[in-house]
Amino acid sequence: MQKIAPFLWFDNQAEEAINFYTSIFKNSRIKDIRRSGGGGPWPKGAVMSGTFELDGQEFMALNGGPQFTFSPAVSFFVNCEMQQEVDELWEKLSEGGEKQRCGWLKDKFGLSWQIVPSVLGELLQDEDAEKSARVMNAMLQMDKLDIDILRRAYEGVRS
Repeated sequence: MQKIAPFLWFDNQAEEAINFYTSIFKNSRIKDIRRSGGGGPWPKGAVMSGTFELDGQEFMALNGGPQFTFSPAVSFFVNCEMQQEVDELWEKLSEGGEKQRCGWLKDKFGLSWQIVPSVLGELLQDEDAEKSARVMNAMLQMDKLDIDILRRAYEGVRS
């Protein structure tokens, strides 16, 4: 068991969210779903909580009611090696949600994600400040991040 795991509070969509997330990410699985025996705020058989893994990272989910909602102050940063992975995760996670600027999106549950090509960090940290600035300016114009456009900006090639 990992020492620290994200704990996600849902109104009553924990099972739907677990199924959604594990269907999107490779190397993912549902570890367990805990159902109520009929005591407390959950009716008998209702999902109380669950544990799942996304690409080996353990998460926990709770149906805790409407008291708390997600905020962009906490997001999940997903490093993507290839544009195909960026495209696929961007489309699947944003379905029913909201596409935002600079690789950010909110999924249909209101959870924020950053879908980012790994190369972006390298391009932004180049010793040549002009190259890095061009990459930053290109990124600020995008919703879904595009590796080819970022590389062209880095190289100073106009679109």
